[in-house]
Amino acid sequence: MAKRYPCLDEALTGFIARQGIFFTATATAASRVNLSPREGSALRVLGPNAACYLDQTGSGAETAAHLHADGRMTIMFCAFQGPPMILRLYGRGTCLPRGGADYAALLASHYAGDEPPGARQIVRLDFDLVQTSCGYGVPLFEPQGERDNLRRWAVAKGEDGLGAYRAEKNARSIDGLPTLLPGTEA
Repeated sequence: MAKRYPCLDEALTGFIARQGIFFTATATAASRVNLSPREGSALRVLGPNAACYLDQTGSGAETAAHLHADGRMTIMFCAFQGPPMILRLYGRGTCLPRGGADYAALLASHYAGDEPPGARQIVRLDFDLVQTSCGYGVPLFEPQGERDNLRRWAVAKGEDGLGAYRAEKNARSIDGLPTLLPGTEA
């Protein structure tokens, strides 16, 4: 039932665009595996073998730590509405920190320069394998809407508060790996 592709085509790119949520997975050889849900509107397909998402400040920064230490990353989408399907992108991820030239270029070209409060980096995935599978076991769900908690929290914190929060909470992974995010150097 699983099919492999060397890159995305128009149909698979369309499937990705219709998903309201995606999941990222990263790890190093000696760390815990991190799996995180992400807001579907944060993701952009950059080409047949590249995608990125705008990452916001959160309670941890496992993805950044793992990508700096190892680089392996998988992004997974699954259809919670319509025909069943799971799609995975396997490749190497890169963190583009807020304030850097690569971050600014992607923000301008793929996000119309719109930076949400609390933005901390853009994560880019260059992938060499696209895999689909049936998704028959994925239940059907109806979305109720987007949560605005993270945005409200970031606005209330302000730039200085977010910087202090990242320095305290985003400097190291739960396994002690450095994230190398700006402002988190200890």
